[in-house]
Amino acid sequence: MTDVQNLPPTEQRNPRTMELDMMSTEQIVRVMNEEDAGVAAAVAHELPQVAAAAERIAQVLRQGGRLFYVGAGTSGRLALLDALECPPTFNTDPSQVVGLIAGGLPALTRAVEGAEDQPSLAIEDLRNALLTAADVVVGIATSGRTPYVMGAIEYARSVGAFCIGLSCNRDPELATRSDLSITPVVGPEVVSGSTRMKAGTATKMVLNTLSTGAMIQLGKTYGNLMVDLRASNLKLADRARRIVRAATNLSDRESEKLLRACGGEVKTAILSYHAGCTSDDARQRLATAHGVLAKALAAHRANNLAAK
Repeated sequence: MTDVQNLPPTEQRNPRTMELDMMSTEQIVRVMNEEDAGVAAAVAHELPQVAAAAERIAQVLRQGGRLFYVGAGTSGRLALLDALECPPTFNTDPSQVVGLIAGGLPALTRAVEGAEDQPSLAIEDLRNALLTAADVVVGIATSGRTPYVMGAIEYARSVGAFCIGLSCNRDPELATRSDLSITPVVGPEVVSGSTRMKAGTATKMVLNTLSTGAMIQLGKTYGNLMVDLRASNLKLADRARRIVRAATNLSDRESEKLLRACGGEVKTAILSYHAGCTSDDARQRLATAHGVLAKALAAHRANNLAAK
């Protein structure tokens, strides 16, 4: 029999839900909600490490490297979700943020038996992706010891890539192989071992913060406006128009006309309006400011003052 004391917290039984099957529906959803309420505090405890990781990711992306998320099961699906949301949200190239899941894409919709237990699969996946020392790898393993993730981290370190470990149990083995460790300890799940619940929520929160924090440093926002989005559907096209309107005080029709003149590029449109320049000139100014709209606008204002 397995010694309960040797089980990681996410695999232990939650004393608050020992009679879960005897609860009313309202009691079930209430205890789930109360358990979820502690997830944010667990993540908050790790914020210094999250900030350090986001800074390193931004540095890597700024220098032309890539961000890899690697996970199995729920962790792998969350990895792919965060990676896939970066292009429409921040207009990143799909190759910049890459999600890898044990078992490949088929594992998104069905379990691929044994895939998470094979470190060699992770090594093969990263080799196929041509991982280099210029990249950063985030290994995601709730248990802190998933073989697929451990294999990925060990291979990444062997090629010189910076490695970040994300797990939800105290003192994870993953931390001993990583350059930086993020460990929000969420405790036993409502349903024992169902780490798609609190651990999955904590993982999603951390990944959201890592990618968003890094992208903000890369100039993907202006204030809290999503100025580098890719208007790939009607909803995002409407959002782009609203962002231009908010940053310029133009009407809807004027904002749409400006966007069309600037090839649908929100940052270009805003700078073109405020600087009174062509879209090509705005693009050049943004390039000089490393894509940071606030810096490009500040440079324009400084130039105007110097000319007076």
